[in-house]
Amino acid sequence: MEMKVEARTSAAAQTVKSVTILGSTGSVGCNTLDLVERSPDRFRVDVLTGNKNVDLLIKQARAFRPKLAVIGSEDKYAVLKEGLAGTGVEVAAGTSAIAEAAAVPTDFVMASIVGIAGLAPTLAAARRGAVVGLANKECLVCAGDFLLGEIQRGGGELVPVDSEHNAIFQVFDFHDDKSVEKLILTASGGPFRSFDMARMADVTPAQAVAHPNWDMGAKISVDSATMMNKGLELIEAYYLFPVREDQIDILVHPQSVVHSMVAYLDGSVLAQMGTQDMRIPISYALGWPNRMETPSRKLALHEIGTLTFEAPDDVRFPALRLAREALKAGGAAPIVLNAANEIAVAKFLGGGLKFLDIARVVEGALNQSNSAAPSSIDDIGDIDQAARRLALDIIGAA
Repeated sequence: MEMKVEARTSAAAQTVKSVTILGSTGSVGCNTLDLVERSPDRFRVDVLTGNKNVDLLIKQARAFRPKLAVIGSEDKYAVLKEGLAGTGVEVAAGTSAIAEAAAVPTDFVMASIVGIAGLAPTLAAARRGAVVGLANKECLVCAGDFLLGEIQRGGGELVPVDSEHNAIFQVFDFHDDKSVEKLILTASGGPFRSFDMARMADVTPAQAVAHPNWDMGAKISVDSATMMNKGLELIEAYYLFPVREDQIDILVHPQSVVHSMVAYLDGSVLAQMGTQDMRIPISYALGWPNRMETPSRKLALHEIGTLTFEAPDDVRFPALRLAREALKAGGAAPIVLNAANEIAVAKFLGGGLKFLDIARVVEGALNQSNSAAPSSIDDIGDIDQAARRLALDIIGAA
């Protein structure tokens, strides 16, 4: 089943929009709350969920007084309950409780739980017809058809939050998609853009997480350094927009000012530009279909002076090739790609794997996996776990 997201004109925004934040203690979640706090007349937080950071979740819940606060770690339920005693905030714990929290009726859901753990709650939000701000790559990479099917059946909307896909969403002509020639995803190139293979062989985790433009978590920073992040975004773009795989290009743009572009058949190229502040795409999703003011620094092109672009190097950054091959193969391949990469990156961050071996492990898992295409959400979980075991075996055999 091939389905694509369509932008539709919604009714006028309600006076106060109720909000669920899945992953409120992470970077995207905290930035979402920052924007909500600045516009209390437009938004009301009804549900907050976190994974392990119970102290921050308590602080957030005390500040925003949602109806429900959920912590993923069941062993921290007592701490959460005690921390919110007397506030009137209902508390719960566990992964199933997070999925149930996503089903609580609200107008907007920020889906920012990292990893495959974000799939079940995002699907729950989609089924009830919410506007879902998607900041989780795995949902589309591993379950694109399933998620889009639930969005369509539920009558909701999917608004991408990743800066690249959000940029395309802003300039894509959904009313005349046949006029689109191609999408151009931009990539910073990461910290090793100019490194040769010899230098890349010896890079450390500390070097890999030091992104030159964005302040991100360790895993996504390593993905940016290997350019696997852009490979995963290529797969996401295929599901989000009505284009073929060969209509998606990647271009290295070190300044990270042009967040992505859409090229049209008449020769026009529309770009969305802005400073490196995730509150800009978050605000677009949160306020959609209306824009909202943000505290983000405004773009001053005269200060930047020069914008440069270059083709990516598939030899030094094989993750791009692997991601495109996985998308073409379809079936279980994108799930294997994602799972093996997560295992390899974790091993690299722990000092158990060389930087250049991350792509080797992923390629080995793709070549050796015998998983059939998933026919259900449970199948996706099984394929994911099998790929993780296979990646560990490949690392152990090296």
